Amino acid sequence: MVGIIIATHGEFATGILQSGTMIFGKQENVAAVTLMPSEGPADVKVKMEKAIASFDNQDEVLILVDLWGGTPFNQANSLMENHKDKWAIVAGLNLAMLIEAFASRFSMNSAHEIAAHILGTAKEAVKVNPEELEPAAPAAAASGPSNTGAPGTFDYVLARIDTRLLHGQVATAWTKSTNPTRIIVVSDEVAKDDLRKKLIQQAAPSGVKAHVVPINKMIELAKDDKHFGGQRALLLFENPQDALRAVEGGVPLETINVGSMAHSPGKVQPNKVLAFSQDDIDTFAKLKEHGLKFDVRKVPNDSKGNMDDILKRAQAELSKQR
Repeated sequence: MVGIIIATHGEFATGILQSGTMIFGKQENVAAVTLMPSEGPADVKVKMEKAIASFDNQDEVLILVDLWGGTPFNQANSLMENHKDKWAIVAGLNLAMLIEAFASRFSMNSAHEIAAHILGTAKEAVKVNPEELEPAAPAAAASGPSNTGAPGTFDYVLARIDTRLLHGQVATAWTKSTNPTRIIVVSDEVAKDDLRKKLIQQAAPSGVKAHVVPINKMIELAKDDKHFGGQRALLLFENPQDALRAVEGGVPLETINVGSMAHSPGKVQPNKVLAFSQDDIDTFAKLKEHGLKFDVRKVPNDSKGNMDDILKRAQAELSKQR
């Protein structure tokens, strides 16, 4: 696996690594290198050398820096002098760039390949609101091959239960691993809230359209999905009850990813990200009766949790409260 050094002025490197870990999960062979006010170039170089020495593969190293020509860049450049055929430096670090680098390591084995790939994502992440402040885009190039499914059918690439709906982990990690063309939030409550709908549409990653539909509308689409012309659909449910209504109505799901269920009064929390009421536990039992399998993961590279064990712990904790 390609090793990654994040090198910046001040604590920026530490902070952005923490943010990337929150969204994409803990990463191996990644190190943050900081240049503090009391330090000089030699201190940064020593930190970089120590970080590289800790990597499993020291032949492939990607160095992400904040500023081209700054001290972190200059020290990385001096270390790279004898490794230009393998190592790479990318300046202009932002969170989208870092997450894309994390994701790319699963399919790309060279620092050069990852460096070239993440440039587009880093640039696309720079946006402005109101949108009319953006400069006019150049004329679009001829379209490439479509990544849609068979004509006239949905290809359900992921169905996820997540109280937060469309947020960083979905817009980056899950979108990269499932490659949807549409993200569809299925919720009666959100469909009635114009502000939430607008925020969700704005949060969609580049190249993916986001929609918010009531549950009955999703059921209609599942029965006659020619409206979307064979798109790859990632469905998001706010809670298991909405997912059950969709399944009972005929949305043909086989597996549901259980990512996050927020705690609220009356719920128990058997692990860090999932909280259950008795109604939630009963709803998952009904989903299981419909043949649904459960994929318990926050992000794609997490190890899968055992839903049966989690529900048993939740039931035991609820029973103690009675």
